[in-house]
Amino acid sequence: MSIEIKISKKRISYKMAMLYLNKRVEAVKNGKNKELLWILEHPTTYTAGVSFKTKEILDKEIEIVKSNRGGKITLHNPGQKVIYFVINLNNRKKDIRKFINIIENSIMEFLDNYEINGKKDKKNIGIWVNEKKIAAIGIRVSRWIAYHGCSINISNNLDEYFKIVPCGLSNKKITSILKEKKIRLKNYENFLAKIFIKNIDNI
Repeated sequence: MSIEIKISKKRISYKMAMLYLNKRVEAVKNGKNKELLWILEHPTTYTAGVSFKTKEILDKEIEIVKSNRGGKITLHNPGQKVIYFVINLNNRKKDIRKFINIIENSIMEFLDNYEINGKKDKKNIGIWVNEKKIAAIGIRVSRWIAYHGCSINISNNLDEYFKIVPCGLSNKKITSILKEKKIRLKNYENFLAKIFIKNIDNI
């Protein structure tokens, strides 16, 4: 199946990205456009999924952008890659757990290329390295169109997580590729996209 790959070099505001994503969801529902995989970065933005609690905002001065994705409060900031999807599960297996599993496996495959051993947690969605979270996942499904996506910490400022309880997990720490391996990745977006497309096409 044909999935459009969109890679943005300039940072895109979260609100602008959501406008674009929601329009694409409606277009895919109505058979008027292709499925989408979009890789980008956001400026520093705190977003709250549908199950967030106010007590998870530790710094009351930060702005919180509410989102209709699953999950709680998370951070997007420069150096973190966000991968958004608009995938039509009507044309594939209608299995949300399998779709999330594909996302998790794709992230671990990407990390493995840099000799980072990412793992799943049965209780907490996302990917973990030595009990520290390196990738977050938040999905919404409407009429079997799966959208929103995941984020991978590449080289972002992890101190900005201290202003929230990330993903509602007060006892968990956050990490990144830079922190784990002391390497700065360059020109990896196409490689990342190929991994996701290969695995999504097997749904």
